[in-house]
Amino acid sequence: MQEVTLYTDGACSGNPGKGGWGAILLYNGNKKELSGAEPMTTNNRMEMTAIIEGLRQLKRPCRVRVCSDSAYVVNCFRQNWIGYWRRNGWKNSRNKPVENRDLWEKLLELMDIHQVEFVKVKGHADDPWNNRCDELAREAIRRLE
Repeated sequence: MQEVTLYTDGACSGNPGKGGWGAILLYNGNKKELSGAEPMTTNNRMEMTAIIEGLRQLKRPCRVRVCSDSAYVVNCFRQNWIGYWRRNGWKNSRNKPVENRDLWEKLLELMDIHQVEFVKVKGHADDPWNNRCDELAREAIRRLE
């Protein structure tokens, strides 16, 4: 199984507001940059969209190391919030509907194909790939204007 690293980031101008996402796929010395934007969204949706769009690019099942600065996404899997939500009928610990369920379900579908490991990286710090994803996301927002 091929091993791929996927760096991702999301950004919003206002939250909710105009949003962008950036992703970088790294494989065997190759790099592919992706980005996109939505006119009205949230930062969490953009963080998730970056991961989904990155995984969608993979043409065959891969082992994927997802590097994200989103505690929302990383903790969901590392602390198994997703398992609790699914067992609880997509309700959170306050018995309210889970936000972004549509994106969580898309992400789970892709995770059925790929072996995914989530790694938390510090945002806006010294990680050049994370910084580049942030640039891609912000450039995507500017293209909306």
